[in-house]
Amino acid sequence: MQMNEQTLSGTIVYGDEFEEKEGYVVVEQGKIKEIGAEKIETAVSGIIIPSFVNAHTHVGDSVAKEPDFMPVEKLVGPGGFKHNLLAETSYEVLVSSMKDTIEDIFATGTQIFADFREGGVFGVRALKEALSLTEAKVREKLSVRIFGRPAEGSGSGTEDIDGLFESVDGIGMSSVADHPREDLEFLAAEAKRRKKMFALHAGERNAEDIKGAIELEPDFIVHLTKAMPQDFKKMHDKNIAAVVCIRSNLMTGLGLPPLHQMLESGLTVGAGTDNVMLNSPDVFSEMEFISKIFHIEEGEVLKMCTLNSAKVLNAEKFAGSIEEGKNANLVVIRNDTPNMRNVRNPIKGVVRRATRNDIAAIIYEGEVVKF
Repeated sequence: MQMNEQTLSGTIVYGDEFEEKEGYVVVEQGKIKEIGAEKIETAVSGIIIPSFVNAHTHVGDSVAKEPDFMPVEKLVGPGGFKHNLLAETSYEVLVSSMKDTIEDIFATGTQIFADFREGGVFGVRALKEALSLTEAKVREKLSVRIFGRPAEGSGSGTEDIDGLFESVDGIGMSSVADHPREDLEFLAAEAKRRKKMFALHAGERNAEDIKGAIELEPDFIVHLTKAMPQDFKKMHDKNIAAVVCIRSNLMTGLGLPPLHQMLESGLTVGAGTDNVMLNSPDVFSEMEFISKIFHIEEGEVLKMCTLNSAKVLNAEKFAGSIEEGKNANLVVIRNDTPNMRNVRNPIKGVVRRATRNDIAAIIYEGEVVKF
């Protein structure tokens, strides 16, 4: 139900610096109207954080959850397990599985997610149909950034490039090693000309594709497990962001990115949950792994999964942080559940241990959609 005004109270993770403040938040007509310091009684209270932004997913993989362990080339490379399975999957099953995942993304507090969509225009159409079949509250409020790519086996001269660009927010490619260089250069230039985003994977299997990826000057690069400080400096100089997918890297066994060095270099570092066949698209789980593996300050981890990822996707003006005037995209975490009771530091508690079961409310564009 749309509400003209909604007041929340508790611990507010406030501003771009993620300062903890006790008080209340007034939401009106989809915006954060007021943030106050007084303690007041409200129907919804707890730890108020920005809604999550998942900067990298592959929701088409939802048809094949938990495959056997295998080398990443055989798992997701061209002609590998994933691509062969998708080729054998009916359109109806593909759409239905993606619909389930989209609803799961929404239910765990993510308001924006970016999907790298294989299959050209056809693949993009399937994702949009999956979204159209979700519950109305999901369809109307969840925001999807679609990064498409030409269908496998088609070059820039055979794919419906106009149709592809018109249907996506950007282009999302796999490694530069997987595609002819001229095709990648064409797509990168065309994305820039059409004011669309361009992104790709690099440094996941080895370091050999990192230089070529940086030279294309994408908006962001995913994985970078084999990257070095000099790569981060080049990325910083070219204003290229990074997206890490820690649970996915653990599953593929290819190593973890040098996350401390990324952050120290000044890069904007967002986070994604990557392939749905390997991991649930649950940002709570991603935060816990990042925090406990790297021992990074919890506010920085929360920022990676909210504001930083919003910046990666050029969405920071209306998502990623809590300030007066911004769109009201919020998650309220209960602090009285058995799991969260006696948590001494709210941000640490949210990052290290909170789960979907601790959500008191999800507010997207000012509307309470879970309560």
